[in-house]
Amino acid sequence: MDIAHEGVAGRLRALPTRLINQVAIVADRTSERALDTTGSRRHHYALLTTLREFGPDSQAELGRRTRIDRSDIVAALNDLAERGFIERSPDPGDRRRNIVTITRAGTGHLDELDQRLDAAQDELLRALSATERRELVGLLTRILDDHSRG
Repeated sequence: MDIAHEGVAGRLRALPTRLINQVAIVADRTSERALDTTGSRRHHYALLTTLREFGPDSQAELGRRTRIDRSDIVAALNDLAERGFIERSPDPGDRRRNIVTITRAGTGHLDELDQRLDAAQDELLRALSATERRELVGLLTRILDDHSRG
């Protein structure tokens, strides 16, 4: 019997919902440890990586893309702005909203976060081969996509 399942009822060991939840707890702890000394958290990473991939965007669109709650996104963006990782500027098409842009310092910080989170992925998934890791990502993506439609 695996250590994680020691003393756990067979029915619980076979429930995908329980297993996913247990792995999510380990994944959260692993990610938090990886980011611990950076001053950044997962929200910061999600915002910076979204800005790098999609370019400057409005706060509202960043919230939709990252699925960060409105109440949390303002605080996260304020923190990133204070640290010089993003800039806000008025939207020329609508002066009521701001456009958020990643700065050079933000890109450098994101590179560090990427390295740390890559190492966290390796730590979390060390029991899986590269092929199994790709399969796992594919399966989890299918589940998430299916539930996002409905």
